Amino acid sequence: MKVAAIQMVSGVDRDANLAQAHALLAQAAHAGAELALLPEYFCIMGRTDGDKHALREPYGDGPVQRFLAAAAREFGLWLIGGTLPLACADPARVRNATLVHDPEGACVARYDKVHLFGFDRDDEHFDEARTIARGSAPVRFAFDARAGEHWRVGLSICYDLRFPELYRAQARAGADLLVVPSAFTWTTGRAHWEVLLRARAIENQAYVLAAAQGGVHENGRRTWGHSMLVSPWGEVLAERDEGAGLVLADVSAHRLAEVRRQLPALGHRVL
Repeated sequence: MKVAAIQMVSGVDRDANLAQAHALLAQAAHAGAELALLPEYFCIMGRTDGDKHALREPYGDGPVQRFLAAAAREFGLWLIGGTLPLACADPARVRNATLVHDPEGACVARYDKVHLFGFDRDDEHFDEARTIARGSAPVRFAFDARAGEHWRVGLSICYDLRFPELYRAQARAGADLLVVPSAFTWTTGRAHWEVLLRARAIENQAYVLAAAQGGVHENGRRTWGHSMLVSPWGEVLAERDEGAGLVLADVSAHRLAEVRRQLPALGHRVL
């Protein structure tokens, strides 16, 4: 099955971001992708944290949710919609949520980011807990590829990548593919991005598909990029360094089963 990670350099204008996402999804579908993953904050990288509050949507309807449903239907894709800000009970915060749409446009899964990024060094300061309400549980979904292979997909978002227990919970539930929409900073991405992605793939014997923001944004922030697909053996199968574009590669149920048969580490767990 061919999968696509969409890399973007989203700006402050929602409609322009949606137009770019649409064009990249069209490219992915034309290339034969059955599943596409958008990056974190694909719809808005605002000038301030408060900008995403102005674009928050109630779960179930809104311009971004309508876009995702329509794009999945138009291109016949399983579409994992990066993240978008959804309203929550706390008016001072939003949920940073991933929505999954099937090829008919129906929303089949929602995951709210559990781990909230905090970083304080020199002139870089981030505290997502000020403006985001955390989620509480892992989420996964399953589907049958066109060739008949059954895939179980575990959802995560960006900073979650540093918390292996989340991914082990997904593996214990049978996840074959782990997805990581992200907007890693240039500083943390340069240091840790690839090694964390490869570690999550190796230790859980699963494919890992990561779609990132990658470049210098209108708000002055620089994100790391390097969207990629990692095999269950830890190999980087495809990668894009910076700039908007696609990562296209195949995932193989046969290869997944082979790795797990040859080195049955998941069955060797003691703790």
